[in-house]
Amino acid sequence: MSKTAPSSAAAFEPEFIDGLRTIFEEKIVFNQVLGLKVVDLRPDGVAGRIDMKPELVGHYAYNRVHGGVISAGLDAMGGLAVMAAIGAKHMDEPPAQRLHRFAKLGTIDLRIDYLRPGIGSHFELRAQVLRLGSRVATTRMEFLGPDGQIMSAGAAAYIVS
Repeated sequence: MSKTAPSSAAAFEPEFIDGLRTIFEEKIVFNQVLGLKVVDLRPDGVAGRIDMKPELVGHYAYNRVHGGVISAGLDAMGGLAVMAAIGAKHMDEPPAQRLHRFAKLGTIDLRIDYLRPGIGSHFELRAQVLRLGSRVATTRMEFLGPDGQIMSAGAAAYIVS
């Protein structure tokens, strides 16, 4: 892991976790459309879940999830990983203060590799920050099927200041 990535030794306070979950699952309304839920939130990585539903179908004959759902989900998870890394970097601040550090966060580059068809009852999404710089963060993301097999992989860069 990069020297600039946050340490996994620090654990987040319940107030920070609840606040970040509220931002991600409620205030970012598009995540509600996707049905994207936070499963795990750690300084060194995050995980989420999307349950398959008819509104997410991209190919009607195979009941395959739309590629846009995959890319949007992975982009959102990359952003969440950056939020967690920023939160971990500023553990000396109160949780409420750290939750206000995300106003300028935005995607500046996104690449998704579709490796297998997105077919399943639910999907797990994972993301980790490779480097958190003063202006840009880089991430790696994965989209997995119910059996844990990787279906898509992503990489992204986010503006953080």
